[in-house]
Amino acid sequence: MPQLKTAFLLFSLLLLVSAAQAHNITRILAGHPSFSTFNHYLSVTHLADEINRKTTITVCAIDNAGMSELLSKHPSITTVKNVLSLHILLDYFGAKKLHQITNGTALAATMFQATGSAPGSSGFVNITDLKGGKVGFGAKDNGGKLDALFVKSVLSSDVAEAPAPGPAELNLTGIMSAHGCKQFADALLANADASKTYQDAAIGGLTVFCPLDDPFKAFLPKFKNLSAADKTSFLEFLGVPVYQSLSMLKSNNGLLNTLATDGGKKFDLTVQDEGEEVTLKTKVNSVKITGTLIDEQPVAMYTTDKVLMPKELFKAAPTPAPAPAPEKAADAPKPHKHKKAAPSPKSDSSDAPADSPDDDPADQTADDNAGVKVGTARFLAVGLSFCLGFLLL
Repeated sequence: MPQLKTAFLLFSLLLLVSAAQAHNITRILAGHPSFSTFNHYLSVTHLADEINRKTTITVCAIDNAGMSELLSKHPSITTVKNVLSLHILLDYFGAKKLHQITNGTALAATMFQATGSAPGSSGFVNITDLKGGKVGFGAKDNGGKLDALFVKSVLSSDVAEAPAPGPAELNLTGIMSAHGCKQFADALLANADASKTYQDAAIGGLTVFCPLDDPFKAFLPKFKNLSAADKTSFLEFLGVPVYQSLSMLKSNNGLLNTLATDGGKKFDLTVQDEGEEVTLKTKVNSVKITGTLIDEQPVAMYTTDKVLMPKELFKAAPTPAPAPAPEKAADAPKPHKHKKAAPSPKSDSSDAPADSPDDDPADQTADDNAGVKVGTARFLAVGLSFCLGFLLL
């Protein structure tokens, strides 16, 4: 049996749990009494049986308050089934996948679309990465409104559930200041919006790339020239809304969305493993990770040798033009042999002058210069994925 992937979204708190075993949606939801009405109607509409047959699925469960609102309209059982099936995505969406959506937004097909009862593309759900590490969900045909937000992801296991300090207890800027990143920490403390974004993200997963003090001091003139909104975006750009250990960074090369990513406003960066080093790149510049401040899931913070700059705020470095290949000096023409001209019948015979070779061409050398995011959410995963807590109407 293939490994199953399951996730539950309980409003804005997302809790992710994985297991390689068959799933039973009604049994799983029985442990969450605030979703008892939703669970009941999954059985009444026979959607539970369809869910249990799937090995890759995401269920966005509606809490009792949301179900009461739906049932207050006295819908037929068929209508109830259609609404609930709109909350069942035919793909698995874990935390990492949600935060790294290509181009910042994606459409997911639902069980409602698969029934053939959905007119046009109304059976699709829009998933969009939002600023601050949030992820928004909304029906495709509701004018772009995102009705629910994913804001937290936590992996759960017997070990992980053992008592431990909560991430909210971490003094992020204190850790930065004590380990050579005081300048960046001070800039973050001075920006209430960015500081709150970091602290909120730390609950579900956060990776920070902190510039060391000397390079950040040198960067300060550019930072001070940014508008208030751009300063916030820049600070958020240096945070990634998922936990990434150093080994994960080395094995997962490629693009990463950041806390500043907002749909089409990419604010992304590229991770590249170069032997024992990890390099971070944008179209503006590249930096190297030089040390680890903290690596305790769900938070990891690393130091960098320079300040990584997003192309959305700074000019891209010019691409160096290739130097022209050196031109070969033209071969000097061989001198013609002097030949005696045939005697003119009307004149005395004489030697005609030979064509003289052109002057030797000057050697030419190559130019050396080259220019350069309704409610709280919980995600439980057992191979299928359930989103508990919002109603897409």
